[in-house]
Amino acid sequence: MSYGEGSPRGTAAMRRHVGELVNGTPPSAARFADGAHYRIEIPSVENPLALRAVVDEARARNVTVHRVSQGSGAMLLTQEDLREMARIGADEGLEVNLFIGPREEFGIGGAVRSPDGLLLSGRLRGSHQLRYAIEDVVRAVDAGIRGFLIADTGLMEILAAMQRDGELPASIVWKISAVLAPSNAVSFRQLVALGGTTVNVPSDVTLEDLAELRALSEAPIDLYLEAPDSLGGVVRGHELAEIALVAAPLYAKFGLRNARAVYPAGGHLVDAVVGNVREKVRRAQLALEWLELSGVDLVTSKPGAEGIGVPEP
Repeated sequence: MSYGEGSPRGTAAMRRHVGELVNGTPPSAARFADGAHYRIEIPSVENPLALRAVVDEARARNVTVHRVSQGSGAMLLTQEDLREMARIGADEGLEVNLFIGPREEFGIGGAVRSPDGLLLSGRLRGSHQLRYAIEDVVRAVDAGIRGFLIADTGLMEILAAMQRDGELPASIVWKISAVLAPSNAVSFRQLVALGGTTVNVPSDVTLEDLAELRALSEAPIDLYLEAPDSLGGVVRGHELAEIALVAAPLYAKFGLRNARAVYPAGGHLVDAVVGNVREKVRRAQLALEWLELSGVDLVTSKPGAEGIGVPEP
């Protein structure tokens, strides 16, 4: 896609437009280890069938997907499911990042299902849930998975210590969940210091907010460029150019507004899960088209690049 200088939508004009949008907001000098500004993440990839759908759709649309993440939890995948997802991820050079279970909203407590219960989502109640969560990680690691979503700070502390002590592979990526999304730079830095490899921030952050985060940490930022309704329903894939300029290194994450909730997923929701992830890849394609139209020259990673939690089956 290209437009001549005489076009009213020429790349020079678009480049000036992006420059105006970030004027006064310092661009990020940080990069992924391979020098890339951004990577693409498709969330709610709940099982091997959905993962194969992402791979097929991405290939058809010429979209490089670097990470898929999952929300139901590794606990709801069979050993063969885990091994199959690990094999697919390894073959494609992409990270398979699984949520951990059980957690508060899957338990017997009623508070999490109250009107304000979202504040408890992802937390682990008592030492018994911590124990199950650790076992869930070990079980998935044994199947080859090298990426996990963390929504409980106590669990993050334990897992980071296990990794330092050599009880878990050094190659594991710990993705701080949107449930813990920090709204200020100090909280962001604390989550990184606790062991988070990448951190999901609120989907409604401004460029100024992102610049503040970058001032205190160079850790990769995960940001929904389209968020599910439960996280605000933001649709801003067209802003990829200016967001990546300010937030790099960035995991550009594509949720889906007006989509059926699927956690915990299973055979009864298979059509919704697969349909959702295929559309998310299309949303990523649209964002990349807007990026190309902007004329801003940003670098993306190749599959299997350093720092991607590619499975090791």
